[in-house]
Amino acid sequence: MKHIRNFCIIAHIDHGKSTLADRLIQTCGGVTQRELHEQMLDSMDIERERGITIKSNTITLDYTGPDGKNYLLNLIDTPGHVDFSHEVRRSLMACDGALIIVDASQGVEAQTVANLYLALEHDLELLPVINKIDLPAADEDKAREAIDAELGLDPFAAIPCSAKTGVGVDDVLAGIVEQLPPPSGDPNAPLKALVFDAHFDKYRGVILQCRVMEGTLKPKDVIHFMHADRDFKVDELGYNQLKLIPKKSLSAGEVGYIVAGVKSVQDIEIGDTITLLDRPADEPIPGYQEARQVVFSSIYPMSTDQYVDLTKALDKLAINDAALTYEKDSSAALGFGFRCGFLGLLHLDVVQERLQREFDIGLVISAPSVKYHLTLNDGSVVECDNPTYWPDPTSIAHCTEPYIKASILTPEEHVGPVMELCREHRSESQTMNYLSVGRIEVVSEMPLGEVLFDFYGKLKMITRGYGSFDYDPIEYRKTDVVKVDILVNKEPVDTLSYLVHREKARPRALRYCERLAKEIPRHQFKIPIQGAIGGTVIARSTIAPFRKDVTEKLYGGDVTRKKKLLEKQKKGKAKMKQFGSVNIPQKAFVSVLRADSD
Repeated sequence: MKHIRNFCIIAHIDHGKSTLADRLIQTCGGVTQRELHEQMLDSMDIERERGITIKSNTITLDYTGPDGKNYLLNLIDTPGHVDFSHEVRRSLMACDGALIIVDASQGVEAQTVANLYLALEHDLELLPVINKIDLPAADEDKAREAIDAELGLDPFAAIPCSAKTGVGVDDVLAGIVEQLPPPSGDPNAPLKALVFDAHFDKYRGVILQCRVMEGTLKPKDVIHFMHADRDFKVDELGYNQLKLIPKKSLSAGEVGYIVAGVKSVQDIEIGDTITLLDRPADEPIPGYQEARQVVFSSIYPMSTDQYVDLTKALDKLAINDAALTYEKDSSAALGFGFRCGFLGLLHLDVVQERLQREFDIGLVISAPSVKYHLTLNDGSVVECDNPTYWPDPTSIAHCTEPYIKASILTPEEHVGPVMELCREHRSESQTMNYLSVGRIEVVSEMPLGEVLFDFYGKLKMITRGYGSFDYDPIEYRKTDVVKVDILVNKEPVDTLSYLVHREKARPRALRYCERLAKEIPRHQFKIPIQGAIGGTVIARSTIAPFRKDVTEKLYGGDVTRKKKLLEKQKKGKAKMKQFGSVNIPQKAFVSVLRADSD
């Protein structure tokens, strides 16, 4: 056990985490030169294209240390984006130490600080690494100052390296062996193993990634999931070395995979504790948390005959992604679809792109919303995230919405615009912390619903890309949320209804109306498009009708002849409006909802 190291790499998004993982794998000989490619641990095309890690992965490496002894290094990769912080938390529970990467050109960013606190919660030993020292803009001394001032770690213990060129990677490996502690645990105690990840293999079922805390596990053992309360028989176990390498046993301190005939990720809980059925542990490993969906949106197929394909596609995605929840939904305008729960906007974006790319399904996605808690006049409390099920406003006593504590790191010169941006998004309190020369942390409490649409994009724009953003959910607070209906020719269109704070209702309704007026083709009669809260119209656009010049054939004469023809035309238009229905093309919904999420 002294020769095992279980560690992860934590960093802000785009600080070179996946590249350093590649270099560690290459240096340890975990992959041949022929098989080597960028982002070895990122298996999805979207991860490679965007340069982000979405799903955490793990690999076991053989390493000969500076002392000549052989070590087993278990690298547990973690995502860097705020939406996937629950994956980071699970990975940290399986580790004893962590490399914390700081970009030599950008310094410490918001997600680095957030992940540092997560690591400290789990009592991990931290080893700082200064990456990207080969860049012209790299400032190693400034990075060391930031590590001291903002992370509170020893700046002289930080190892400089360039994951891209390979400079300093040997020092990082030596640092892992010398600075990070070995795991602890008793191989003879009752089995306790943490399931920190799982993925689906179509031939073998769910493959579990586990860290054994206590005891020993062998093939043919019957295991019991302590939270899910289910039993399975182990068929195979071993190390994950890019390929699955079977072993005779996994004992305390080791990280590996287990194949046990689990049919779906929904059958088990990620973060659960495994024990033996005939010799169970007294209690599960502490720190278990379920993934919390915070953003909800409805997904409809572009053409109704793709509904069955969408159902199958969501089933397949959910097999691999236990954090995605969905239930059947329907709309008068768009037909059948699904109401889905996501971990955040990036998760929604990734799921949408995978559905379109891997399954070739055109989608219409409704405006994302959060979950509101409503207290009704009779004292009962209901949860609602879908405008379709919003109760009658007269029956609501009060409403609460989820708030977050946002931490924004920005260069000093952009502090004014950043604070103004927070105020625009209904920030309730703002405090500033001076972290180091020229860098300020703005801590603000604001509603989660306000950061769903354009907050992150605007922040990047006003800070010229140097601002970084991280948040933690805190509590529900009282709010004045209203349901806005969009009426086309005085008929409500259910798909376009949305929930919003009363202050923001009119500008957004106006945007919807103007966009629809552009997209809906003209008819023979005038079409009003209105945004309304209950019976009060708050925004309006009008589509002018086609109009034939009925007086064209007149060649003079009395004005009453002209009036008579115009009056006749007016009656015809009124009758047409009474019986005519407005055809709203599919692209109108797509353009309105896409513009809303831009």
